[in-house]
Amino acid sequence: MPEGLAVAMPLAREGYARGRALWYATLTGLVEPIGGLLGVSVVTIASSVLPYGLAFAAGAMLYVVFDEMIPESHRKGHEKEATFGGIIGFGIMMVLDTAFG
Repeated sequence: MPEGLAVAMPLAREGYARGRALWYATLTGLVEPIGGLLGVSVVTIASSVLPYGLAFAAGAMLYVVFDEMIPESHRKGHEKEATFGGIIGFGIMMVLDTAFG
């Protein structure tokens, strides 16, 4: 629904008829099931490569944390709170990973 509104509302604002804007929004949504089926088949075929892809995604997330979030959290005198919050969060995640992993 939000994706359809993101397509239909600007079209309606630009003067398209409501029915036509709705039709175009529906057409953009029809691609999603096809993409989902394609994704499932690719994962099924390439399951041996999946751990490497997930490791790459985890590395990208760590890059964002180290490059963007940590420097931002250490601004304006909140260094200790940010550091201890990161350590506590990491510890909780390790406990949960060990307990439920």
